[in-house]
Amino acid sequence: MQSGGFVAVLVIELHFPEAGSLKAKRRELQSIKSQLRSRLRVAVSETDHQDLWQRAQLTAALTGGSLPRLAEAADEVERWVLARCPEGASVERLVASVQDLRG
Repeated sequence: MQSGGFVAVLVIELHFPEAGSLKAKRRELQSIKSQLRSRLRVAVSETDHQDLWQRAQLTAALTGGSLPRLAEAADEVERWVLARCPEGASVERLVASVQDLRG
């Protein structure tokens, strides 16, 4: 097993079918980002679709000392996102060890 820690990057695609304006989307998106940060302790940023009313892309990052614990935390984030946005969300997960990142 590799040592030195692990990082998971989650690319989260969201769809807001009820949003009729950028303001409505931003209100919902701000709530999601805030809860990801405070509840699930995830670093998160909006990374695409800023100018679209009904779509958003977030990129989130988690770290962990072991792969099983990191996978468990990433699973929790994914379940929360899919439950919060059942009308349209997908999560792509990328995982790497610190050794992988060093090349």
